[in-house]
Amino acid sequence: MRILVLGAGAWGTALATTVSGPGRHAVTLWARDSALAQGLRSERINSRYLPGIVLPEALAFAGGALRPVLEADGRWDLVIIATPMVALRGMLHLLAEVAVPTVWLCKGFEAARDGQDGGLLGHEVQRQAAPHAVCGALSGPSFAVEVAQGKPAALVAASTHAVVRQTLVDAFHSPTLRIYASDDLPGVEVGGAVKNVLAIATGLCDGLDLGANARAALITRGLSEMTRLGVALGAQAATFTGLSGLGDLVLTATGDLSRNRQVGLALARGQTLAAAVAQLGHVAEGVYCARTVLQRARALGVDMPITEAVVQLLDGSLQAPAVVSLLMGREPRAESDRV
Repeated sequence: MRILVLGAGAWGTALATTVSGPGRHAVTLWARDSALAQGLRSERINSRYLPGIVLPEALAFAGGALRPVLEADGRWDLVIIATPMVALRGMLHLLAEVAVPTVWLCKGFEAARDGQDGGLLGHEVQRQAAPHAVCGALSGPSFAVEVAQGKPAALVAASTHAVVRQTLVDAFHSPTLRIYASDDLPGVEVGGAVKNVLAIATGLCDGLDLGANARAALITRGLSEMTRLGVALGAQAATFTGLSGLGDLVLTATGDLSRNRQVGLALARGQTLAAAVAQLGHVAEGVYCARTVLQRARALGVDMPITEAVVQLLDGSLQAPAVVSLLMGREPRAESDRV
């Protein structure tokens, strides 16, 4: 299989590394910056985004303008968009006429545009930018460096198109990487987006040393918020007990490699949001999509108190200790309540 991976960040590089080589697939990793592509080609290491991982000799690289790469070889079997959420719409515009399965890795909501009550999920962006493309998402609990190191992981191939699901299974399923198929694209995307926001809250909880009991409660109630929003957006409730819901939430909320968790920890230490993000040096999607998640929830009449507290924290209208008081001071209710 000939695979084109668009975006040489940590996750794009990790996936390209994992599936390229003898007996696997012919993979080309594209970087917007031609100099970066040349450096990857000559040094065989992505020192900025995936340090310590030697890139396989079989992995090819391309850089600069994307159109010539797409047109130079009409035999691509799969195109993977490995850019942040903010770049998804532009990439889909460029790929609108590409007649092969196209899949994105980014997790989040696009920032709200004029006239919207909140931003859009990836599949909603795709409907506008490339309505005839055959698309899907690859998601689930996965730290890029562990995948690149060959440590076991499991992901979800989500699409309404059976050909996309099967192509992803054929491309990535291996002894160290299990791929499960799902036709619930909205559910998989909501899980991938909201868990980033909840991970900031859990990092804050741990940074304030509130204990394991509080962390367990926060993750569980956060899962309830995620599920309510997902169902309101047309998702299947069962999806949120799977890899792209509970699985990704647990990993991102508790794993120290999680950038969103690190933001919460930094805010608990009294750092400013700007300092916390600058220290990361990478995108923490929860910071950028928290407000959009809340806007979308409000427009649908979905109550998301943890998300609302995170937004107030990020906006600076609520200090870290006050978040605890806000959440603990809510009125009692039955656990099964839908709000």
